[in-house]
Amino acid sequence: MKIEKSSNIRKTPVEAEGAKDVAIRWLISKEDGAENFALRMFELQPGGHTPLHTHPNEHEVFVIEGEGTFVYDGHEHHFEGDYVIFVPGGKEHQFKNTGDSILRMLCIIPA
Repeated sequence: MKIEKSSNIRKTPVEAEGAKDVAIRWLISKEDGAENFALRMFELQPGGHTPLHTHPNEHEVFVIEGEGTFVYDGHEHHFEGDYVIFVPGGKEHQFKNTGDSILRMLCIIPA
């Protein structure tokens, strides 16, 4: 069991090649006893972006606040707070903050 304010969970920079001004908080993970899924929060500064990347696992995203562009399958899709985004495994994708404020997103992945 875990109950904690998200702002108390350590935030670390994403240092993957191609990432710019992105931080992550592992809200719930294997370290907490979660055997099936991990819940992460990404925070992208204005102009920040995740790397354009591919991986085998799917993930589900809920945009808490901000606005951006989701790059998927060679196309760009605008999104903002309260959007949901499903990313199938094996598909190249990227998140970009195109707004003037922080972009904050929750992301669920298989553990």
